[in-house]
Amino acid sequence: MDGLGQWGGTIIYLAVFFGIIYFLMIRPQQKQQKQRVEMLNSAKVNDRIVTIGGIHGRIVKMTDDMITLRVADKVEIEMDKNAIGRIAGKEK
Repeated sequence: MDGLGQWGGTIIYLAVFFGIIYFLMIRPQQKQQKQRVEMLNSAKVNDRIVTIGGIHGRIVKMTDDMITLRVADKVEIEMDKNAIGRIAGKEK
């Protein structure tokens, strides 16, 4: 038998397969997660946002993990900061 023989080819195919999976699925997902975290960290008071539920409003108060969103005159709702879907005017 020569060295690794049949097992060597199998190991190489598995390594190539996992490499392809990493570059096609895992790496882009990590990049999107990083962009989302940067977007959430850049949100500030008076930014117009759209929540993941589709509610449009303006941030009137923020804490580390909560925001108060004005959706109409004298109508404010408090929600988790992770509910921000996008910041209007800052889309790429």
